[in-house]
Amino acid sequence: MKQYLSSTEYQPVIGFEIHIELATKSKMFSSSPNNPDEKRPNTNIDEIVTGQPGTLPVANKEAIRLSAMVGLALNCQIDEFSKFDRKHYFYPDLPKGYQISQYDKPISRDGYLDVNINGETKRIGITRAHLEEDAGKNIHPDGLSYSLVDYNRAGCALLEIVSEPDIESGQEARVFLQELRNIVRYLGASDCDMEKGTMRVEPNISVRKPGETGLPNYKVEVKNINSFKFAEAAINYEIERQIEILKAGKTPKQVTMGWDEKNNCTVEQRSKEEANDYRYFPEPDLPVLQFSKEYLDTLRAEMPELPAQKRARFTEEFKLPGGDVENLINWKELANYFESVVSEIEEWAEQEKVLDKNLLVKLAANWCLQDFSAALNKELKNPLDAEVSPENFAELMVLIQQGKISGSAAKQVFKVMFEKGGDPSNTVEDLGLHQVSDEGAISEALDKVISANEKAVSDFKAGQQKSFGFLVGQAMKELKGKGNPQVINELLKKKLSYRVKG
Repeated sequence: MKQYLSSTEYQPVIGFEIHIELATKSKMFSSSPNNPDEKRPNTNIDEIVTGQPGTLPVANKEAIRLSAMVGLALNCQIDEFSKFDRKHYFYPDLPKGYQISQYDKPISRDGYLDVNINGETKRIGITRAHLEEDAGKNIHPDGLSYSLVDYNRAGCALLEIVSEPDIESGQEARVFLQELRNIVRYLGASDCDMEKGTMRVEPNISVRKPGETGLPNYKVEVKNINSFKFAEAAINYEIERQIEILKAGKTPKQVTMGWDEKNNCTVEQRSKEEANDYRYFPEPDLPVLQFSKEYLDTLRAEMPELPAQKRARFTEEFKLPGGDVENLINWKELANYFESVVSEIEEWAEQEKVLDKNLLVKLAANWCLQDFSAALNKELKNPLDAEVSPENFAELMVLIQQGKISGSAAKQVFKVMFEKGGDPSNTVEDLGLHQVSDEGAISEALDKVISANEKAVSDFKAGQQKSFGFLVGQAMKELKGKGNPQVINELLKKKLSYRVKG
């Protein structure tokens, strides 16, 4: 889809409100469990969550720490003092009639996130990141004239991140969201699972007319987005829709839209013509938060390696293609597992000097991103919970490079290792999959194949290269699939070349 980015054309203006449920054991202001996987409605609740009279909130220390860590990772300013506020509005899933949030003194403000857009760095401003409690969830059963409310989610610690309107396309939005999600995951602050709702994104989209420089006098918010793919699609659809309205000499309505993933379009949900008056005032039941220099220095010292740093290191140390690096970075646990495999490979390479460490590392990356990832996704497993230890994974890569097993045999061995665990050498022995590399045995098999397939040999002499592949296949069949393909190819070329010359 065309992107309207030049100064003489329409220019999209896109910002985000992103809600992230923090991975705390208990809720933001009560001791009720925080469990997004709970299926039984109204189970993780208590008097504070349901807004019973006379109850008092107590701020979750871990939620505050995680929020500050995210703020530091997003290059935000964290002021010495922050406070909570009451945000008043009535909705069935908000039993108190107000939400404890932050208004003029958020934990973090004025930050940025650098992202790579088509090989160039683009800086997306972060306006603020404030901490609040989540609301419950309204349920609308089909065929019924009433709705239900589940308060399990109510009171969960929620970090709302607001970006500056610096994004100009659906592609930029997707890259920004993925990088933000990765940062939060690397910090251990949340799993950011959009399907579970622990990360919810709401783009605000408008379009400048040619020649305009300020912000447009309207914006359209899109809700009900549960994947980065749909976020990109919804933004691109809205850009096109709004441009058509502007070309007709009209102004798009300031509305809240929803994304219809079945029909790949946005649909109007409600008007946003009037600003809401939430009547904010300081939360009287909670003390002001103070972030000392010593506390922030401690958090900085605890900061793990973030995605951008790991991306640069993987590229420099392992010499992997950019796409492979990105796919590894996007799965934190797989990236950590891969590093453990590389550590084992380095020990092998130190012991056996003939091994090519760089080729082994690339081979390990390919297997991690293909066979291993496919098996993990099929079983819905985490890499660190798999039966295949990094040590055994590395040994399998060594067996492949040494030519002791073929590629097809390696897949059989890996399947057994994934299902049952175990040492790859023993598995190869048990399955009888040792690769035949002995030139004498392979030469004998090739002589039989050549004698039994004179037509294929004649076709090869006549220039039909596909006959060579046929003969290789017959040789592998003769060797029961255990022949070393490289040795077979080299010997067969010599034998056929001799017969052609003779």
